[in-house]
Amino acid sequence: MNCLSRSIVTTFALLAIALPGLSVTASAQDRQIVGDTLLIERVQEEPANLPSRGMSMAQVEARFGTPSERMDPRGGQKHDWPTINRWMYPGFTVYFERTKVIDVVMNKADQDEIGPKPPTT
Repeated sequence: MNCLSRSIVTTFALLAIALPGLSVTASAQDRQIVGDTLLIERVQEEPANLPSRGMSMAQVEARFGTPSERMDPRGGQKHDWPTINRWMYPGFTVYFERTKVIDVVMNKADQDEIGPKPPTT
């Protein structure tokens, strides 16, 4: 191995060791300075009682009540494109494929929280 190759390998090895620590420190400092809360941090801190994948619409409504908003269904133009329904609750949005839950997304607690964009209507 020549001198240049050894230098490059050494540089990459040092970067691989140093960068992960630097990125964690920098991001933590950025959040402290700005004061933003990441949605994923709140989700990890607050154990949520959410609908689970595979629940039916009737089960979700029986357990969590009537949604605050039932958004217009999307898809379903062809047999291969299932209809996707979205129900909005104050803390989360439930996504259904036909009549079964396929995903649940936590809503932002306030405007400063960094997380997913609100669903489009």
